[in-house]
Amino acid sequence: MVEDENEEPTVDDWKNLREVADNIPKSAFLIILIEFCERFTFYGLSGPFQNYIQQPPPPSYPATVPGALGKGQQTATALTLFFNFWCYVTPIIGAVIADQYLGKYKTILVFACVYFVGLLILTCTSIPAAIENGSAFPGFVVALVVIGFATGGIKSNVSPLVAEQYPHNKAFIRTRANGERVIVSPQATYQKLFNMFYWGINCGSLASVATTLLEKNVGFWIAFLLPTCVFIPGIFLVIIGKKWYIQTPPRGSIFFEVASVIKLSFKLGLDGCKPSQLKLSRPDLHVTWDDVFVDELRRTFKACVVFCWYPIYWLCYSQMTNNLVSMVATTHTGSIPNDILQTLNPLTLVICIPIMDRVIYPILHRLGFPMRPMSRITCGFVFASLAMAYAAIIQHIIYTRPPYYDHPTGNKNDITAAIIVPAYILIAISEIFASITGLEYAFKKAPEKMKSLVMAMFLFTNCIGALLGFTLVSVAVDPKLQWMYTGISVAMFVCAILFYVCHSKNDATDVEEDNIVRAQTEKDIYNQKIHQEAIEEYEIGIKSTV
Repeated sequence: MVEDENEEPTVDDWKNLREVADNIPKSAFLIILIEFCERFTFYGLSGPFQNYIQQPPPPSYPATVPGALGKGQQTATALTLFFNFWCYVTPIIGAVIADQYLGKYKTILVFACVYFVGLLILTCTSIPAAIENGSAFPGFVVALVVIGFATGGIKSNVSPLVAEQYPHNKAFIRTRANGERVIVSPQATYQKLFNMFYWGINCGSLASVATTLLEKNVGFWIAFLLPTCVFIPGIFLVIIGKKWYIQTPPRGSIFFEVASVIKLSFKLGLDGCKPSQLKLSRPDLHVTWDDVFVDELRRTFKACVVFCWYPIYWLCYSQMTNNLVSMVATTHTGSIPNDILQTLNPLTLVICIPIMDRVIYPILHRLGFPMRPMSRITCGFVFASLAMAYAAIIQHIIYTRPPYYDHPTGNKNDITAAIIVPAYILIAISEIFASITGLEYAFKKAPEKMKSLVMAMFLFTNCIGALLGFTLVSVAVDPKLQWMYTGISVAMFVCAILFYVCHSKNDATDVEEDNIVRAQTEKDIYNQKIHQEAIEEYEIGIKSTV
């Protein structure tokens, strides 16, 4: 295998040669393993949350439907939405701390320790004695706040850190052992890397299989203790692997500079915020950014516009962990717990991601359908809409069955839970297209200095989705649920159409635009360097003359 990183593909090469992914660095695999431990903990905890909050304590174990706090479906849905909201607000805090003070690695380590404190609080307050004396609920709320805060600090930094392990930012030609010349591109490599990253996340998500079985057969304290114990080796992996990671030191947070540019742009426009222009219009104003920064910010805004469509998608996704769990509780599940069905989602992802990465996407590439980011995101939105439409149909069927018909809350109608399975599978397929691609697009389109900012903004869309979920809590009750699912499905389908109309052209211009932006950025940086050297030489000359 021969390669020359200096040989960039020509226009004819892009037309005639296959585009392939590069090899993934070993340090990236280690970070994926760390993310597996964290996600095992997160989903192992959150899997039982709906039952823990909604259902009352059972008379004995094994329980038909396990519970602890007995607060009802609306309270359970509201609290799980709050947890989701909080987990996706705090990445902004984590990004600021990483960029300004600690760097991504140290930020992940510090927040992992905070995370562990929250795990101890949750586990200790879920023991039977704590539930009986009433301390379980306040302990649960405190644990949600602490764990959600720590999750944000880790989540905003771990995906940029894993992507930074791949050092190349230009496409180049590689000649394989069989003589075939191919284009090794960052775009294809990031797609492969984030598919693997998401695969690791969903392997960890399967933890809820164990924790939901434990909650049903033993109790919630053991269900929370398991992920707490798994989190410990994750912390050790962070510490042990330090010498292998490619680490970017903190450059100073750009959040405050971004805020200043945005504020100034309302008066002067974005181009007017460039220092070269400010010298003419506002010579008295001292700024800390340069012209390249403003150009990169414009590119960042263009990426973030795509993310504006995601809150509706996350609203669909969040139904899987709250209202669909409650739906399953109104059907016959046999000997399995009602909240174990949500593990079908990560199981589908673990099976399908490698198939998409190694089979489907390469075949589509060869057939001339490369499935660029905007097309994949649109597909994801359509599958999410289908999942909610299916949920609405199933909820209607449940309401038509005896003995409780359209008021089955806390009881079971004569229908099997197996009928709900396709809803979880459809949501999982939507994640492959929409969620993974969103992570990939956030990193790829973000300028070097703004990767934490753009990743935090992408994660923040999940927070907006949780806020939308709060507005629907009043209808998250029988017999209104079928209309809630219908409304979400219609909204998602309309978003899918509008998204494709507004952004499909990005797929045709992305590769060319990335090359132009990179070349222009390199030119701007070079010109600024020459300009700075000229100033320094001039100042040295003045001093020597004096």
